[in-house]
Amino acid sequence: MSTYPLQIVTPTGLFFDGEVQRTVLRTTQGDVAILKNHIDYMAPLGVGEMRLLMPDGTKRSVACAGGFVRVTKELTRVLAVTCEWSDEIDLERAERSAEEAQRRLRNKTNDYELKMADFKLKRALNRIRIAQQ
Repeated sequence: MSTYPLQIVTPTGLFFDGEVQRTVLRTTQGDVAILKNHIDYMAPLGVGEMRLLMPDGTKRSVACAGGFVRVTKELTRVLAVTCEWSDEIDLERAERSAEEAQRRLRNKTNDYELKMADFKLKRALNRIRIAQQ
């Protein structure tokens, strides 16, 4: 299978820059698979797993939350709020984050804090699910 260049960028810098055979990621409208020669495309990202098929056939999994994906003939670029390789997720930290977000949701304050707590809970549960695969 042919490869294409993929960049994953987060607010802290370049997360990944290399060739892949396939990228499957979660948009706000559902999962999308990207192969070489994909049409130009842009979509907002949801909270979910990004699966990469590397040139040697190995598979890598990334916990990803928020951002955008942009596909052009030259490059696929993911601008993500957060990304973390599945084998680098601190499961205990993710579980503490989920508990804290659940506590904040129970202590209903204002709409902004509720939305942030909901996002943090989804992100933590995603990290836990991906780390346990």
